[in-house]
Amino acid sequence: MTTGRVPRAASPAPPPYPRRVDEPRAEQRHGRWRDVARASGLLGDDGRARPTIFAEMSALATATGAVNLGQGFPDVDGPASVARAAADAIAAGHNQYPPGPGVPELRAAVAEHQRDRYGLDVDPDREVLVTAGATEAIAATVLALAGPGDEVLTLEPFYDAYAAVVALAGATHTTAPLRATPDGFRLDVDALSAAFTDRTRIVLLNTPHNPTGTVLTPDELAAVARLAVAHDALVVTDEVYEHLVLDAGVRHVPVATLPGMAGRTLTISSAGKTFSFTGWKIGWVTGPEHLVTAVRTVKQFLTYVSGAPFQPAVAFALRDPDVARWVEDLAASLATRRDRLCAGLTAAGFDVVRPQGTYFVLADAASLGFDDGAALCRALPSLAGVVGVPVSAFTRAGSEADRALRSWVRFTFVKRDEVLDEAVRRLARLRA
Repeated sequence: MTTGRVPRAASPAPPPYPRRVDEPRAEQRHGRWRDVARASGLLGDDGRARPTIFAEMSALATATGAVNLGQGFPDVDGPASVARAAADAIAAGHNQYPPGPGVPELRAAVAEHQRDRYGLDVDPDREVLVTAGATEAIAATVLALAGPGDEVLTLEPFYDAYAAVVALAGATHTTAPLRATPDGFRLDVDALSAAFTDRTRIVLLNTPHNPTGTVLTPDELAAVARLAVAHDALVVTDEVYEHLVLDAGVRHVPVATLPGMAGRTLTISSAGKTFSFTGWKIGWVTGPEHLVTAVRTVKQFLTYVSGAPFQPAVAFALRDPDVARWVEDLAASLATRRDRLCAGLTAAGFDVVRPQGTYFVLADAASLGFDDGAALCRALPSLAGVVGVPVSAFTRAGSEADRALRSWVRFTFVKRDEVLDEAVRRLARLRA
């Protein structure tokens, strides 16, 4: 099976951006950062870049004392044994540059994880690459494998970094919507099929899905695989929430395990979400040697290497049975916290779609009389003393998904019980 392509002619250069009188000439002529800002919704009408909505909402929470359910990071650290392993690595002198592809111990542990959990046979020396978190893995992958004239297809809503890195690559971002149903957000296979073209180079898939919490079903994944094969597209799958599936009877299925897909799929995951050490930024890519080589070629000129003492600690975490039980307990705890927050949001008057995975829930404020989620989020600290993030931060302006989800807000439940209880108590003010 081949995934090679005849090189395509570069797209015509875009017209120059309008210049401000006070803008230095060098800045006027170098506009890639503007492409990124525009793609991620951060370019203001005045041509200046704005902070991300996550930074804005976190600053608003700090300034007002609101409960921050916007940015998704745990407020409790992961297993103490894993933290000790990192401290031991520092004490043992693991403080200089690690090998470019990652320390052998971690690459071997990742390969064992893929084999033992999913039956995927990957060579730790040739088919595993350690990265500075999953975000760098995604960036290096898209930069390595897509460019002008190519399309990168994602589900919508999408993690905001996807739009930014597609713009960095000079490729075109296309989307297929996830639709709110009584069964959660589900893939519209007809819309997905219509979104594929002969220019689709990469399908960038995220399951379990941020921000909707959807875990794609085997049938949905099979539809993606069938279309990828038909259009000779690569699949890049972001599986950072792979261990945070919250419902019995729902399971995470890696796309690479589907028939015929191992040879055209790059799988990305990381330690941050699984072990609650999001600041360590240790991720990895696994897949066919020629694709991993392409990603490594780009990645080595981004961070080069990172996290020397954290890499052996993550290797320990992936192999330790006690840590595996801790992760299972985390998922069970998150399910309880999800239900607590969903009940509180419903009582406050939101329409809630119950997520199957991750640690986010989407809630529609339309029934409360709010048709603009972004405006609501900026007012929510004064209205209820809580911060969320508008779902419009995860959509393309003017798209079908953007219109359908305009009144929706994302909240995180990866917080301590007492924090969630206080948030629920405050959100009750909205009903009043």
